[in-house]
This record gives sequence, C-alpha cells and structure tokens, in this order.
Amino acid sequence: MIYVTLPDDRPRRLPFYLAMEEYLASMPGLEGSVMFMWQVDPTVICGRNQDVEKEVNLAYCRENSIDVVRRKSGGGCVFADRSNIMFSMVTPSADVCTTFSAYTGMIAGMLRAIGLDATDNSRNDILIGDRKVSGNAFYHLPGRSIVHGTMLYDIDPRHMGRAITPSRAKLESKGVKSVNSRLTTVREHSSITLPEFMAHARAWLCGNAEYRLTPDDVAAIEVLEQAYYRPGWLLRPLRHRSAAVTFSRHVEGVGEIRPDITLAPDGSIECINLTGDFFLLSDLDTSLLHHLKGVLPTRGAMSAALAGVDASQTIAGLSTGRFIEILTENLKQPLYE
Repeated sequence: MIYVTLPDDRPRRLPFYLAMEEYLASMPGLEGSVMFMWQVDPTVICGRNQDVEKEVNLAYCRENSIDVVRRKSGGGCVFADRSNIMFSMVTPSADVCTTFSAYTGMIAGMLRAIGLDATDNSRNDILIGDRKVSGNAFYHLPGRSIVHGTMLYDIDPRHMGRAITPSRAKLESKGVKSVNSRLTTVREHSSITLPEFMAHARAWLCGNAEYRLTPDDVAAIEVLEQAYYRPGWLLRPLRHRSAAVTFSRHVEGVGEIRPDITLAPDGSIECINLTGDFFLLSDLDTSLLHHLKGVLPTRGAMSAALAGVDASQTIAGLSTGRFIEILTENLKQPLYE
C-alpha cells in the first residue's frame, strides 16, 4: 500500500480530506491501494443516511465552534479532533464488503503490533477488549472502494458526549447508557506518543512507499471540497417529514433503521424513506423502496412486491425477509390484517 502526502502541512477543514479521497479514487494513473492519515479541529461527521437534527446537538456545536459535516459513506456519527486520527484508504477492489473486512483486519493488526488486544469482530468497529477504539465506514465509486475511520488515540469526553445524541434504541442495543461509556483509547492502553503512533501506523501499513500530491492536485481537491459545504447536502430535507408512521429499530449486523412512511387514503404506502446508520451499497430508492410504493402494508403484499429483490444488495447485512418483518411489526392495522 502507498502512503499519500500533501505538498504542505497547513490545517484544513474535514471536507477537504473527504474530497481528497474522491480525487484519489478518480486518478487514472494511480494503481493499487493508497492511504493517508489526517487530523482536524473539533468536527462531528454524520453518515450519509442520518437525520442530522436527530443525531447531533447542533446548538451545542454552534456554541462551541464544532464543525458539522455529512460524509458520503453510511454508518453513524463520529467526533474528531486533534487528539485522534482519521484513516482513509482507497483501493481498486470492487467488492466493498471484502475490502471493508480487509481494511479493519489490517488496522486491528497494526494495533496488535504495539501490544494492544485489538479485534475487528463487529460490524464496523475495532475493539480493544470489549470497548471501541475505532469506527469505520465505506462507500463505492466506479472501480474503486473508499474505506475510512477514526482512531481514538485520546478523547475529549466533554465534547463527544454532548455533541452527538444517538437514539435510545442504539444505546440500548450496545448495552450502554452513553456514547463515552463504550469507548476506549490507545493512550489508555499504551505509553506510545501520538507522533510515535502515527509513524508506527504508516510504517506498518505502507512501509516506505509514498506518493506526493502536487499543488495542482490540491487545487483540484479544493474544487471537489465545495460540494460538502452546500446547506442542501448537510441538512438536506428528509422527503417525508410529515410521515404518518415513524419508528426506529436496531438490527444486529445492520445498524439502526428508521423508516418514515406515509399512507395514502386507501391504506397503501404513498411514500417511504429510511434513515439510520446502516451501510448503503446501492441507490436506496431505485433498488429497494420504489417497489413498495402503492403497496398495502401487509406481509403478503410486501413480500409479493419485493419478490426477486435482494435487500442485502442495497443495505449491507439486511435480508429482504428481515426488512419486511421490520415494516410489518410496526404497520399492523386491523383493516389490513
């Protein structure tokens, strides 16, 4: 794997690094897998499918100069500052799930190399013991996969616990009462300094291989960066805020799923949308949800509408049968039973 560096080390906002991932994924002459590490001032990064207003304490973030950004990958909210490190990998692999597993395995191995009891045996987290030290997400572009995540070298519990406001369902699914209670840090388990840790990670993952971007590359990245600042991207309106039925379920191996459903006068599904911290593998509407519009919210009707549709090709880990169960468990109405 090749380590990518910038021509200067000036501080940048988080969207620059998300744009840098996209730029590297589209570079025609760049072969093989590449990675880079980066740090930012306090920032909350939300997943592509999350309702920012429900997951983030926006007032607290404004009062404390904490940036809020939406990324293009799925998963949940994470908090980043200069006491932790962000990792990004771009690889030519087209199999997103295999790529994701390989990445988390490499990062866990890098931690074990300094004597930490690290495992990657959960959906998207890397653990030390039974507590999370790294959360990761992925998404796919034509011909390339992007995997990125946090590494908690240290933690600011004050900001992290107040800036992010996950649902009760998600916390209960983890068996914890707060965000901070299920986290740990590298510093808690090792005396290695932050610069030493970053040097170790780079050497262990990439050796001496390096690719240095040019000022022209940086200028092109800055053009891509601007898309992340559009208000319509960060706080894009949920299409069905007046949904008649809204509920949240945590699905093991999938994440939190929050359907928002509006029923037509005849009882059929008029509109349906999903938010949550699940991982999206393809377009949600065209590959899954549009099949349910105009369908009665019963197991039989939805099963017929989704015949031949594999929900796991759209939402990682979610079978079509389980998806139908989630909907019917919460849409039971005597008129249609």
